[in-house]
Amino acid sequence: MEKKVAIVILNWNGEKMLKEYLPSVLRYSRDEATVYVADNASTDDSLTLLRQHFPEVRLIVLDKNWGFAEGYNKALREIEAEYYLLLNSDIEVTHHWLTPMIEYLDSHPDVAACQPKLLSIFDKDQFEYAGASGGYLDTYGYPFCRGRVFETVEADNGQYDTLADVLWATGAALMIRSKDYWDVDGLDGRFFAHNEEIDLCWRLRIKGRRIVCVAESQVYHVGGGTLPKSNPMKTFLNFRNNLTMLYKCLPDNELSHVMRWRWWLDYLAAWEMLILKRNVGDFRAVYRARRAFKHWRKDFEADRKKIQASRVDKRVPERKDFSLLWQYYVKGRKTFSTLPE
Repeated sequence: MEKKVAIVILNWNGEKMLKEYLPSVLRYSRDEATVYVADNASTDDSLTLLRQHFPEVRLIVLDKNWGFAEGYNKALREIEAEYYLLLNSDIEVTHHWLTPMIEYLDSHPDVAACQPKLLSIFDKDQFEYAGASGGYLDTYGYPFCRGRVFETVEADNGQYDTLADVLWATGAALMIRSKDYWDVDGLDGRFFAHNEEIDLCWRLRIKGRRIVCVAESQVYHVGGGTLPKSNPMKTFLNFRNNLTMLYKCLPDNELSHVMRWRWWLDYLAAWEMLILKRNVGDFRAVYRARRAFKHWRKDFEADRKKIQASRVDKRVPERKDFSLLWQYYVKGRKTFSTLPE
């Protein structure tokens, strides 16, 4: 008999991460979940490691690197479970981490997805950048979290331990009902990577489904601690995908206004990268992202119509009315608790 939860780790050349962190997943999860690793055509020794040292893990071997979004779609089509838990390979889990999330979903059928509290593996008293204690968007599409606003990451002093409705749950540790996942056609595989979980969760919120952070559960994440600060491909994907997500999900009465503002804000960001940071690669990446969005926007017209037709409320409350840039850089409000309600 299959277990209720399928933990699915998408791997691409992550042998070292799997060797380091997969043991904690198996130790603290095997009684409640089946653990899968979906491999995106790795060229390192990931598969050899898994077959020799982790025979209890179920393998799904993909034919090429499909990226985060479509890689998960292809893997999850092969798995039957009530709840999927998408988990990064660089996550160290803790005792009793699954139970609070399972119990919350079991008792709240209106909740589509949830996440645990994410802390940094390098400093376990600090939140981790990629999700912290649940995420939101400002009016222009800039993401922020309870515990992280832009580059300001807070210490965890229990200030965000209350259960909270959020707009998006981090893709680093996302538990979602399989029915809800497929009801909105899963992650958008065209994104490849970056913003795909925000897009997924926003589409669910538009349909009236809730997303929550269950802070009673906590995990530790390597995340951005191992990545270079400047990465033109990451910049390109973030800007292109964020604009595409806005085009798909913004209500009709806000679309033109927000997109006009983003035109100015994106090019302002590009020139700031060039002049103040001397970063030619990221400067060019923003320009390429704007062009790429313009060229493929027509491919998302049908998606937009479908998403808008599913809308329950005019505006999702977890998408805030204020400008995060104004609050952070002008008002000096650099933590979640100091932002306007």
